Amino acid sequence: MTVTTYPDTPDGRYFVVRGRLWRKSNPALPEAERIQRVSELMRARALVGSARREGDPAALSQARKAVNDAKVALGERGPVWWKDGSPDLNRHMARTTIYADWFAGLAGAEE
Repeated sequence: MTVTTYPDTPDGRYFVVRGRLWRKSNPALPEAERIQRVSELMRARALVGSARREGDPAALSQARKAVNDAKVALGERGPVWWKDGSPDLNRHMARTTIYADWFAGLAGAEE
């Protein structure tokens, strides 16, 4: 099994996949809580897959809500976990943000 690693922004707030910023989990979460929330997220993602395979729109909606709730609890969505007033750039293209120069300097930076 190959594990893919993605670059983290210098401030540790995002990682970059195919040029897009994705908000990282709140590093201040206690480890036990982080483990619990990740477990909830994985369970919810499995339920999304099951609901899709079964063609159950109500179950799919409920499973997607559970995924969102877990991501909010982890700090990946919802209010930002940093306190310096910087905007949330989640899902923005790195090349169009304050990280543009850093991203351009990465070896093999993707468009």
